[in-house]
Amino acid sequence: MTVAPAAVGEARLFRYDAHPRTAGRRQYVYAVLSRRARGISVGLNLNPDAACNFGCVYCQVDRSAPRPPGEVDERRLLEELEATLEEGRDGRLLARAAADGVPVPLRRVADVAFSGDGEPTAYPRWGDLVDDVGEVIDRVLPGTPIVLITNASLFHRPEVAAGLDRLAARGGRVWAKLDAGTESWFSRVNGTRVPFARVLDNIGEEARKRPLVIQSLFLRLAGEAPPPGEIDAWVSRLADLVAGGGRLREVQVTTIARRPADPAAEALSPAELEEIAGRARAALPLVPVEVYGASTTGNGRAGQPHAPDGGAR
Repeated sequence: MTVAPAAVGEARLFRYDAHPRTAGRRQYVYAVLSRRARGISVGLNLNPDAACNFGCVYCQVDRSAPRPPGEVDERRLLEELEATLEEGRDGRLLARAAADGVPVPLRRVADVAFSGDGEPTAYPRWGDLVDDVGEVIDRVLPGTPIVLITNASLFHRPEVAAGLDRLAARGGRVWAKLDAGTESWFSRVNGTRVPFARVLDNIGEEARKRPLVIQSLFLRLAGEAPPPGEIDAWVSRLADLVAGGGRLREVQVTTIARRPADPAAEALSPAELEEIAGRARAALPLVPVEVYGASTTGNGRAGQPHAPDGGAR
């Protein structure tokens, strides 16, 4: 297929420093370049009203203007997913990636991810949609993995636990947020009334059932980096998780790389991230620990020139 360059004045869709979710006429489904997925991730937004039970200081979702509430049109979501995956199958999506300068190894549909503008598992029918989404994938682009990007705050709910079982039955994976080691830093960074103990218990219970990925974002807040004691506490949480029978596929150490809604939140340096990751590697020698900095290559190592990413993807 001959790839034409992007039209003059046309915004790049596939870039690490922004994840546009309104490209074209699609309301719920969007395709982004994800360094952690190592390719094009097809996102599913179950929170178009931007409602979330966390208020993370590094979140790039703009909630300054209220959005009208409304139920998710699941039929439209599945139609948009089918159309997007068809573009991946016939090469149109990959041609656009090439025109945007995406490196050849990343020109692939890497996964379909429940992510979006809020906590996906807060959607009442999330578990049912796991099967519906899986059926679309099987029909259009078989073998594409399903990923849940989550703050793990609702895993204890029976309907969410049932959805996690459905996700696992389809070979799906969970990427769970853990940005702190102490209650105080958790409250400051994640801005939620959910008890830290609840998140830790939920992650531990799920990790004892099947392996999961931990995503941890560290930042400088109002000029202050996480104190050494905070990092030690975070490493201890991970070590306790594994000692308690939890299984981790990977730990992702990240920082801000897309403009957050809160200007007080700033990225850590590659050296600071590597120091944090080094502590985790020392405590968890059998668990892969990858660094994704504000400037990174697609192979998960910080400190190399590449367009940045941020947030959960």
